[in-house]
Amino acid sequence: LHFLFMVCPKMARVSSLSRQHVTCQSWPLVIGHSNFGSIRATTCVYKGKWIYEVLISSQGLMQIGWCTLNCRFNQEEGVGDTPDSYAYDGNRVRKWNVTTTNYGKSWAAGDIVSCLIDLDEGTIAFCLNGISLGTAFDNITRGAGMAYFPAISLSFKESVAFNFGSRPLRYPLAVGREGYRPLQDPPVADLVKARKLLGYLKNVIHIGIDVTEGKLVEKDTSMWQLQGEPTVLITLAHIFNYFSPLMCKVYLVEDVLMTFLLSILERGGAVESHPLIQQLLDLMWLLMEEYEVHECLKQLLMSLLRAYRFSPIIPDLGLQIHYLRLTIAVLKHEKSRKYLLSNVLFDVLRSVVFFYIKSPLRVEEAGLQELIPTTWWPNRFTKEGKESKEVKEESAEERLRRRAYERGCQRLKKRIEVVEGLQVQILKLLLNNKDRGGGEASRYIFLNKFRKFLQENASNRGNLTVLCPPEYMVCFLHRLIAALRFFWDGHKAKTPAALSSEDDLAAKANILIDPAELQAVTMDDLDEDEESATSAAQRPSAALAIGGALARPAWLSSPTLGRANRFLSTAAVSLMNPRRPLGTLEKIKVLTLRVEQRTREDIEGTHGNEGLLLGRPPEEPDQPITENSLLEVLDGIVMMYNLSVHQQLGKMVGVSDDVNEYAMALKDTEEKISRCPKRRRDIHEELLKSQKVFSEKLNHLSRRLAWINVTIYSKEKMQDIYWLLRVCIRTIEHGDRTGSLFAFMPEFYLSVAMNSYSALKNYFSPVNSMEELPGYEETLMRLAAILAKHFADSRIVGTDIRDSLMQALASYVCYPHSLRAVERIPEEQRISMMKNLLAPYEQRPWAQTNWILVRLWRGCGFGYRYTRLPHLLKTKPEDASLPSLQKPCPSTLLQRHMADLLRSDRDLAPSFLNSVLNQLNWAFSEFIGMIQEIQQAAERLERNFVDSRQLKVCATCFDLSVSLLRVLEMTVTLAPEIFLDWNRPSSELLLRRLAQLLNQVLNRVTAERNLFDRVVNLRLPGLESVDHYPILVAVTGILVRLLVDTDVQGTERATAVLLADPCFQLRSIQYLLGHAEPSALAAAAPATDKRHFSLHTYTEYISAEELAKVEKMLNHLSEESKQAAATTLPTSEEDLCPICYAHPISAIFRPCSHKSCKACINQHLMNNKDCFFCKATITGVDDFTKPASS
Repeated sequence: LHFLFMVCPKMARVSSLSRQHVTCQSWPLVIGHSNFGSIRATTCVYKGKWIYEVLISSQGLMQIGWCTLNCRFNQEEGVGDTPDSYAYDGNRVRKWNVTTTNYGKSWAAGDIVSCLIDLDEGTIAFCLNGISLGTAFDNITRGAGMAYFPAISLSFKESVAFNFGSRPLRYPLAVGREGYRPLQDPPVADLVKARKLLGYLKNVIHIGIDVTEGKLVEKDTSMWQLQGEPTVLITLAHIFNYFSPLMCKVYLVEDVLMTFLLSILERGGAVESHPLIQQLLDLMWLLMEEYEVHECLKQLLMSLLRAYRFSPIIPDLGLQIHYLRLTIAVLKHEKSRKYLLSNVLFDVLRSVVFFYIKSPLRVEEAGLQELIPTTWWPNRFTKEGKESKEVKEESAEERLRRRAYERGCQRLKKRIEVVEGLQVQILKLLLNNKDRGGGEASRYIFLNKFRKFLQENASNRGNLTVLCPPEYMVCFLHRLIAALRFFWDGHKAKTPAALSSEDDLAAKANILIDPAELQAVTMDDLDEDEESATSAAQRPSAALAIGGALARPAWLSSPTLGRANRFLSTAAVSLMNPRRPLGTLEKIKVLTLRVEQRTREDIEGTHGNEGLLLGRPPEEPDQPITENSLLEVLDGIVMMYNLSVHQQLGKMVGVSDDVNEYAMALKDTEEKISRCPKRRRDIHEELLKSQKVFSEKLNHLSRRLAWINVTIYSKEKMQDIYWLLRVCIRTIEHGDRTGSLFAFMPEFYLSVAMNSYSALKNYFSPVNSMEELPGYEETLMRLAAILAKHFADSRIVGTDIRDSLMQALASYVCYPHSLRAVERIPEEQRISMMKNLLAPYEQRPWAQTNWILVRLWRGCGFGYRYTRLPHLLKTKPEDASLPSLQKPCPSTLLQRHMADLLRSDRDLAPSFLNSVLNQLNWAFSEFIGMIQEIQQAAERLERNFVDSRQLKVCATCFDLSVSLLRVLEMTVTLAPEIFLDWNRPSSELLLRRLAQLLNQVLNRVTAERNLFDRVVNLRLPGLESVDHYPILVAVTGILVRLLVDTDVQGTERATAVLLADPCFQLRSIQYLLGHAEPSALAAAAPATDKRHFSLHTYTEYISAEELAKVEKMLNHLSEESKQAAATTLPTSEEDLCPICYAHPISAIFRPCSHKSCKACINQHLMNNKDCFFCKATITGVDDFTKPASS
């Protein structure tokens, strides 16, 4: 009989198993390739007690159990959804047999589910990690024609592995003589033989020959060595003659050999104190056939990996430590290590599992209750619901709980650090380049595999069993950084001239490639996808663009530049002239050497020959050539962070957020209990139940959070990410200084620099503070200099990376510490940054630029010092979920640079302001159009829904309008002469355009019972930010600056332009202070409870001085409008501008003599030189005065 899975459509196929002989080399693996596919074995059982094990590789939706041959499954119904099929679902913690009920415990990746069926009693049960979950089903159907098959249904991309008995069961169950049997019988005869032979082997090791007395004596097995005694050697050869073939069988390797090797290490002490394992490996290589050793080592390491991965978490992590110690002992053997690196690690195994410490979902089983008996969580929050950083008095009880919790966290940390130390030891062995044997060093074999690992994960070309999960990648990155820094420190100790700073790996970014050699490498030599010869020929040899000048070639972002440079880090590639150029023959020699033939001298060079590394930059002639293999590891670390580590760091913050949410809910419930009337016992009891649920959940989450803080967000992990940030900064700086190197620096270096800073700032606090890191202020400043310089760097053509740089800069200026870092960069860089920010908005992502300018201004504008929208606090003062803004931190230094640039560059100011006015016109017009559609939808009688995306776009257009108005307020305040000094050629036009837009905004927003009012009063979700206050105070700030805070001449000019605009209405200005027109008051008389907007109601956000200025502005405009009305003479229609019909004719064009007002022709000439009417080219514009005779 054979075990063979029958696969439903779109399901993974698995290996076949033999009942009599073990033919599979690993546990059958099943991966879901459809929505809810099902799979079953072809061998069934109909009597007796049977068991099989399922290794949970992912914790998603799966139903595992048994079914009969008559069960029919589809994409909606799986195992347990049909009669005569029974399943356990640890994802939803339920059991299934047509109907479903609660059962068992939740499972997690790394758990083992045992599926048991007793056909004598008619019961089905399940165990999780060897712990019985109880009988799930009884009285199952039995009798003639009824037989049960192992079966599973699983969702897309979920994966499990099965053990029917081809390997020893992890949790065998035996009840008396009639125990549960695995579906595949163990090789009993081979087991007896292997154990006997192992006993003989132990006897030989225990006993030595005393040559002088000629007798056998007992010896300490830990110190046993094969010292050429012929009798012992012949005896061992006879034993291995029978033992070797058995060690090719997976069951025997795991049950006999691995158990024996683990017993050697059980005595404790360092792995080095047990040389017996090394001696046994020597014996195996000496006395076994090569293919036998290979198969034995392969199965041994696969067994170790599975044992490590699927071991349950216990308080002292003893199981994980046990298996890691044996892995280290095996890898210490050089010949075994090289074979495993070349053929098993990264090829057959997902060996990154060795560097992962899984997080327990069930803290009680992991023993965290014993390690952390007292739980604690933050219970002081800001209005935004985040943990308050302000120092507040905590009660004595709170202080004791917090300290007890911290002590428990420290106990946990010490245990986890032991496992992490062992994992780093494994990587140190793999990165060893001091092997005594011949052939390639372990480090270079590792680099080849590491490169392939990165390529598979970067390109997503690997199948699901190859791609590394993000949680594994995080742990692998930290262990790799620790091992890398260990070797780098060792290199520095040997090289006194090496730099002393901790991030000097980036300073060593000096590997050089001859440009001719680079061009000589054909596309066939590259590791990535092949590229056509024509596209290769079209690529510029030194395209100054991150990501390439054309479509981004994959070879620029791969860990290497191709086979010709496969040992060079892309972070360290430069096209500078080599110190000693190679001759043609030397180049050919280096290029044609196969990877297997290259020696360390070929790669890193010697004193006489510089190999693939062609020298050093001229500015560092005396520095020795560094460990370039370490630089490639460093490059891979940066790529790993970019691939998935940053995303995973952000994902795991969710546990901390859950703790905060439950803590807030618990605090709220306790307050309700204290306020609950004694007569309402029913409410009181429900509140007590809620309090108990929240407390239990918090106890669980706080212990789980302790685990996550130790394994992911500890101070040491934070220092690793900080080190990575500094490495990226140094590399970017070096590439920028070198010039042509910048074109070959992968864009993920910039991404990692930005993301790692974001992670340090947002993910590691409040557990650890970034401010405590060494060199924190300097690092902030250097990153600020990079962002300030490169967000508008013309060499960067990739839109994604440009947008990321802009967003990072926008975030940078939000916070006081990082903003001060921007202010500390050299003055010329600050001025250049501001000049780039003031470039015209057209044809570039202007919204982010505008946000940056707004953030530099917040705190200085009229009524612009709020952190939460004032109108929301008035309507929902207790709602903690309301949107909040960063605390204002304006930069007067950068504002001064902006003012100087606008004043000094007469071309910059008009182009910038015209683009701002154009975008304001567009954004506000779009907003008005959208609220018209929303209002029409709301007025329909039939039930209707407004698209949430439309609401979001509407709110965005409103926010953009407000931010553009604030930038105009900033400009008017810092450099009012741009609008009011009419000696400038475009000042009058800019002032007229500004007045026109301000009047349009005021009229739309302040009209009584208008569209804006109606939509605001709907209070639709998603439009919380849309209200009178944000937009009206922005307009008021501009008007006050033009009409009050300026000299007499400026006030007169601004007043004249404002009153001359046909859209001006004094009522709109009166509306700001709550003054309504008499007609409006009369119409609204019945509705006395109607509240009118007034700046006087926002005295918490608007100062008395600001209100006084608004009163002064209103009085001034009232007087001026009365005088203007009294002195204005009626104008005939013939004398009005034929374009706008708003102003009198005041300009005549040359040479065609057509006429219009100055505002129209000036605005037209900004974009077009043709006449409005005859399309003749306008050569000049003269003032026009109507003759008195006419």
